[in-house]
Amino acid sequence: MNGASRLVRDACGSRFTGAVLRVERGGRAVWEEAFGRVDESPASAPVGVRTRFDLASLTKLFVAAAALRAVAEKQLSLDGSLTHVIPEWSDRALRAITLRSLLAHTSGMDSGADYRGLLDENVERFALLHELSAAPFARVIYSDLGFIALGVLLGRAYGQGLAPIVARACASAGAVDAGYRPRCSSSIPATEDDGWRGRLQGVVHDEKAYLMNGVAGHAGMFGTARDVAALTEAFLGPVCGRRNAFLAEGLVRESIVEAGGDAVLRRGLGWALKTTDENSCGRRMARATFGHTGFVGTSVWADPTRDVSIVLLTNAVYYGRRDLRDLRAAVCDAVIDEVDRCARSA
Repeated sequence: MNGASRLVRDACGSRFTGAVLRVERGGRAVWEEAFGRVDESPASAPVGVRTRFDLASLTKLFVAAAALRAVAEKQLSLDGSLTHVIPEWSDRALRAITLRSLLAHTSGMDSGADYRGLLDENVERFALLHELSAAPFARVIYSDLGFIALGVLLGRAYGQGLAPIVARACASAGAVDAGYRPRCSSSIPATEDDGWRGRLQGVVHDEKAYLMNGVAGHAGMFGTARDVAALTEAFLGPVCGRRNAFLAEGLVRESIVEAGGDAVLRRGLGWALKTTDENSCGRRMARATFGHTGFVGTSVWADPTRDVSIVLLTNAVYYGRRDLRDLRAAVCDAVIDEVDRCARSA
């Protein structure tokens, strides 16, 4: 994976201060490399392969996995009414929302809200009661509010906080270092110097999650590249012939096929699905590829046709809120080029 490694190394110090690239094939790591430091200071801690990053919206994958386990445990159903758990939706247009629509971003819930308008709000209540932007199932609207509502749904279904619910899912998937509100901040890559909160290091970058004390359905988790790869393997493995106890194969397969159609990025259940060569998984990964990205500079993509997953964790927002799509795509293309070259020479 020298080509992909070179791309990440060359970007370190200008696009982000630190990164970890992990590539798995057949459920096993074939490349894992750490780059840079946790911030731009030469005295700061170096990034290692076990460094935890702010996962940003990769949190949605872990929360979606916990929701799918709730379906397997018969705590929730994918297509039934949710009003017995969220009675606030009983007499509103929101009563048509289902778990499937929340997971596929087809609930009609708005994408988000400016945190400055939420400083005096209960963010969970705001998400639950905010007016819909579209009728449920009408179209894909990538929605932080929908996943905040999903977090509330899970908490009420199990009668406990979201953090322990997600922790159980992480443990079952082998994502042993993933979780909310990490205790040690100095070893975590800094994300941004925020005029509102100051230096963000070991503190969730997402403003709405911050207002929710760091535990939310849409953001807030910290974890390693190995954690993200482990969760991905829980979905990639079964479709490539490797059994695991995380979810039944039928539910896994249902999660990584289209549940929400969109011209830019189709949606499975929690997962994004490759739609065009302009997506951040690049040109070379197959149409069946599934994955997700996170605003701070995190991403994962998995190609079932090649049985390959690619995790790239960075703190790219440290140098400004610029799109990392070009680098993500180039790294994925370089990995797949090498995988295919190895396959041809085998």
